Amino acid sequence: MKAHILSELGRRTEAPPISWLMATTLARPQLISLAAGFTDNESLPVKDVRRLLGEILCSPATGQAALQYGTTAGDPALRALTARHLQSLDGQPEAGRAYSPDRMIISNGSQQMLYMVTEALCDPGDIVLVEDPSYFVYLGILQSHGVQARGVPMEKDGLDLARLEAVLKDLKRSGELRRVKLLYLVSYYQNPTGLTTSFAKKAKALKLLREYERAAGHPIYLVEDAAYRELRFQGEGVKSTLSIKGAQERVIYAGTYSKPFATGARVGFGLMPEPVLTAVLRIKGNHDFGSSNLLQQLLARSLSTGRYEKHLAELRARYGRKAQVMRKALLEHFPPGVEWWEPDGGLYFWARLPERLASGPKSKLFQKVLASDVLYVPGELCYAHDPTRRKPNHEMRLSFGGATEANVREGIARLGAVIRGFLQSC
Repeated sequence: MKAHILSELGRRTEAPPISWLMATTLARPQLISLAAGFTDNESLPVKDVRRLLGEILCSPATGQAALQYGTTAGDPALRALTARHLQSLDGQPEAGRAYSPDRMIISNGSQQMLYMVTEALCDPGDIVLVEDPSYFVYLGILQSHGVQARGVPMEKDGLDLARLEAVLKDLKRSGELRRVKLLYLVSYYQNPTGLTTSFAKKAKALKLLREYERAAGHPIYLVEDAAYRELRFQGEGVKSTLSIKGAQERVIYAGTYSKPFATGARVGFGLMPEPVLTAVLRIKGNHDFGSSNLLQQLLARSLSTGRYEKHLAELRARYGRKAQVMRKALLEHFPPGVEWWEPDGGLYFWARLPERLASGPKSKLFQKVLASDVLYVPGELCYAHDPTRRKPNHEMRLSFGGATEANVREGIARLGAVIRGFLQSC
């Protein structure tokens, strides 16, 4: 009998798709990557960071404190500044319990926060409700933990509430509702579709979850992943679930400074109720007993001096221009029959091909596009392994974040030519 040395989790965990996507990009320098969710290289605030670090390190008092360990929960000043920042984004003039720094933990990007929340709430065999499609890296976390995902289709203003209720009813009928732990939403300029969930839909989704709690026998949390929230370059802002009355008891809010400031500064945060807060704090202690104190001091000083807001305004304008470059290229080069959704923020366009044309990683289309030195994220990767439906295989995520404007134009031109050729021959 062959003995296993790895744990069940170690054996179960599959290679994340992002690993081979990034490896492909790095192995082929000539490749135009419309796949990577990188932020714009030219926008990274090198001068500001140099000045901010200089200000922190110029004094032994501030420098030594920044280079020492911090606390597991995170720097108190950064938590307070973040709480006030979120209040401002939600138009809340008074500090409510939902925004309390005492409910906040600083993490290594929002990715660690999502991992820890899942670890704190979910056992193998549990169920998490996700958008269909959803953030494929989080789907990997669920797979790794042996958690089943149930997809809920999207509409142009976010989650399809009728389908959400139908899924909840079906799970109640089958006796599986007790296994449902949370609903996961990427609520702003969603990765991968670029769609934003309206405030009204967030409120109704939360209400629906609470209506089914009695049958579940435990709370069902709404996890709002707001990683792209501050990258809005057009349209109106949308309040978060934190601003809903009583939301602090059922909402887990995950945010990040990686996307709006610098991806190399892996600083994220989460606000959550008890008992999740204490559980995540203990898990965080086992992970690393606290995120980088130096990076936290950097973000705190950036926020307190106004440099963060100044950089963010420039970043939004830059992404707005790049989004328009991609939009014009799509209009010019994509053939009739291909549809896409135009985002108001974030980094992505979501394109739908005619259903007869497969776009998955094993498809002839993907291989031909790759041979043309262009890379996209196959939409198939963004759908959970949900036994109740077939995975769509005719979509793609296109990122304008990391590519130059010239490469966006050229990449879409090459991609459009390959798609046109396939449509003409099939």
